[in-house]
Amino acid sequence: MPREYLKKATLTAQSHASEVHETVKTILEEIEAGGDDKALEFAKKFDRYEGSVLLTPEEIEAACALVPEKLKADIRFAHDNVRRFAETQKATLSDVELEIVPGFVAGQKAIPVDAAGCYVPGGRYSHIASAIMTVTTAKVAGCRHITACSPPRPGVGVAPAIVYAAQICGADKILAMGGVQGVATMTYGLFGLPKANILVGPGNQFVAEAKRILFGRVGIDMIAGPTDSLILADGASDAHVVATDLVSQAEHGYNSPVWLVTDDRAIAEKVMEMVPALIDDLPEVNRDNAFAAWRDYAEVILCGDREEMAACSDDYAPEHLTVQAEDLDWWLGRLTCYGSLFLGEETTVSYGDKATGTNHVLPTSGAASYTGGLSVHKYMKIVTWQRATREGSKSIAEATARISRLEGMEGHARAADVRLAKYFPDEQFDLSADG
Repeated sequence: MPREYLKKATLTAQSHASEVHETVKTILEEIEAGGDDKALEFAKKFDRYEGSVLLTPEEIEAACALVPEKLKADIRFAHDNVRRFAETQKATLSDVELEIVPGFVAGQKAIPVDAAGCYVPGGRYSHIASAIMTVTTAKVAGCRHITACSPPRPGVGVAPAIVYAAQICGADKILAMGGVQGVATMTYGLFGLPKANILVGPGNQFVAEAKRILFGRVGIDMIAGPTDSLILADGASDAHVVATDLVSQAEHGYNSPVWLVTDDRAIAEKVMEMVPALIDDLPEVNRDNAFAAWRDYAEVILCGDREEMAACSDDYAPEHLTVQAEDLDWWLGRLTCYGSLFLGEETTVSYGDKATGTNHVLPTSGAASYTGGLSVHKYMKIVTWQRATREGSKSIAEATARISRLEGMEGHARAADVRLAKYFPDEQFDLSADG
């Protein structure tokens, strides 16, 4: 059967895309030209904060002292999980070498970037977990310098729990600056910071646009849009759990899509009936986002069978993908496009967002069809090298000369010719394009 939309989104993530490009571009250009003073000017304007830009050890210690012991324990628990998972990921990368032909060896090395800039949102929500996810992975990767950047609150500064998380996870400097000015400061190496080689971490539309503009000049984890989540549920699923999980992700933002894909009409209808009341029961600060996201962006899709459900999910390529259905091994083997996968009712996106160890900085807006999320690998440069004996280079040089001439690249060919002439002066080689 064709897919039946029991609820269809009226808007997409692009519907309210603000015209922020020129604003962000102007701010970046002004800060690059004006340096520290211009960055401070924008910080005063947008952050409404005039305290220390780079936190001193004393300020970090004072902020950490404000964090309750139970929360500290939870942060250490999450950090340990993220660290151990990142270490396991890093172990999958190894330096290798291969003898291409006798006497000619090529190899691979994994080298961490020198300096990482980790953006940690701190506006409406203090994203403690983002500090854990970004700083820990950079530390495990082996980055020499890590800056954690988070928006300060007027009269308060960076949220103490974010300071504590950044500190224990290995940040070398904590930058009290938000938005475009924070991203620019890390990129341009202001206030004595090293210039970042890579920028990572989630942020609002201005942060995302700044990273997009700067990409190429500096590496980024990904170009992120609003967070999104899809649940695959069959008739054996618990409608209340499914509805709760959808609402939990809708609270991220007014334009955060959530999708339910099912082959059971009764489950679909029950979930749609339950969601409004679950949203209404949220605190007001969360309720408005969830209500708008459900009203304008959510979809409920009825499919004919599980294969059609899986195909639908792969088409959406969601950031977060939850399976609440029977035969989890089948789904794990079949699904191919997602940022992070949550198999079974016993886990949930919220776990991955906060504490399980897998990273929550993930591809959005369908980007999971071609890339994964943040990991130690994002901070690693996979480079190659080669070394040869003179005899080992002979066959390589001959092939290089002939291929280069066939392509019309005579200079390339002569770089091979000169070596053959030097190393094997008594031998004759046919190095013409036609062989």
